[in-house]
Amino acid sequence: MSITSIAHKLYFERRQRELQKHINHGAELQQDVLKSLLHRADDTEYGRNHAFSTIKNYDTFCQDVPLNDYESLKQDIDRMRHGEKDILWPGQVKWYAKSSGTTNDKSKYIPVTNEGLQNVHYAGGRDTVAFYLMNNPKSKILDGKALILGGAHQTNYNLRNSLVGDLSAILIENINPLANLARVPKKKTALLSDFEVKRERIAQETVNKNVTNISGVPSWMLSVLLRVMELSGKKHLEEVWPNLEVFFHGGISFTPYRKQYEQLITKSDMKYQETYNASEGFFGIQSDPEDKAMMLMLDYDIFYEFIPMDEFGKENPTVVPLWGVETGKNYAMVISTSCGLWRYIIGDTVQFTSTNPYKFIITGRTKHFINAFGEELIVDNADQGLRYACQETGAEVMEYTAAPVFMDENGKCRHQWLIEFAKEPEDIAHFAELLDSQLQKINSDYEAKRYKDITLQPLEIVVARPGLFHTWLKQRGKLGGQHKVPRLSNTREHIDQLLKINK
Repeated sequence: MSITSIAHKLYFERRQRELQKHINHGAELQQDVLKSLLHRADDTEYGRNHAFSTIKNYDTFCQDVPLNDYESLKQDIDRMRHGEKDILWPGQVKWYAKSSGTTNDKSKYIPVTNEGLQNVHYAGGRDTVAFYLMNNPKSKILDGKALILGGAHQTNYNLRNSLVGDLSAILIENINPLANLARVPKKKTALLSDFEVKRERIAQETVNKNVTNISGVPSWMLSVLLRVMELSGKKHLEEVWPNLEVFFHGGISFTPYRKQYEQLITKSDMKYQETYNASEGFFGIQSDPEDKAMMLMLDYDIFYEFIPMDEFGKENPTVVPLWGVETGKNYAMVISTSCGLWRYIIGDTVQFTSTNPYKFIITGRTKHFINAFGEELIVDNADQGLRYACQETGAEVMEYTAAPVFMDENGKCRHQWLIEFAKEPEDIAHFAELLDSQLQKINSDYEAKRYKDITLQPLEIVVARPGLFHTWLKQRGKLGGQHKVPRLSNTREHIDQLLKINK
């Protein structure tokens, strides 16, 4: 009997039966989660200030606890980072996931509690395997090694045993030592901060291992796999790892990368399974390989609410619990978790494809963005970068839009900016350099992806003819009123239309 079969019998079969509750008992699961979260946090500062001990149902929860974004919780989180206890969650929180910046900060620092690690993040990882084994009962995924990419971490305010870093680094640092026996690369390698060095060492450590599954962000993973191929001298990845079964991917859209992965891994039975995990929590897992929608995970330490996007941005928007959602409607997601995030608007938008069970697709962000490669560039970053480049060169920008150029067969990718100048800079190349460097200064995720041109090449600027954006809006019947040029987009739909008429 294989190791996979034994683990399936001892743990995963039981969990698979539990997951069936997601089909008919989703609302009950969520109500239990809310009750548990409030009870455990009722003696925290936040719990006392919002009378957690008196909240008896969802309606009073909504009345007594406000909606929050990072700005509204930032002061409390910073106190926690300085060592204060019992603020948003009981005890002292020692781990903080460093995430993409808000409009006012280079980075966010999301608390990661022990409960959050076990009952959210690790739970999501285990259930990903549970769903995979449910769909592939003859799998031998646990008989080999898992290649898992990690980030890096650093000391938090020089406090003892308190660290900040990528969520992946936090997960690797705290994982059960027994689990390390089933994964590659070595922990020391996985946590290296220099990705160029890390990529080389990962490739060297894994090229001769029996890797059965890989997990990570598609753009980062592709870079590693290409180096593995160079070292091996092989043409296809299954020649290096003949027992490779599945790629568990998440973080960014897999669509731009699928063709490249299919060229790299040509075996017909290769599987791809999407997950929806973030610094704030582990939310969804693709449970059916024939359905791109993901199952919303309802029995973790996460209580979900949803703001209809036609209500988003209002002073008092309508907010609905899970049992109030409708299929085909776009919602901003709101979470309360055992990491101390209360009614927290995470900035993602989702659309339900089913309510029995609750399955959804990610539809985007609440604001314009580019996150094709994990850079999480937001409009405020773009505005700040352009402002700096204009100040340094004397240029004036009238309109602009930007979108990704996805990796070609040579693994090259970049951002393409289409800019209409009121006053063009004398040197476009210098303007582009200034913009690029400033974006790196104000956005740590963009900075990481631009590091040594490994993931992102220097940005490209295309100068728009005078009146281009006006013409485009007019052609679309969207001159005036509330219609605006989309500043950033994760697809090339808008910019390609504009480039066609930029003559």
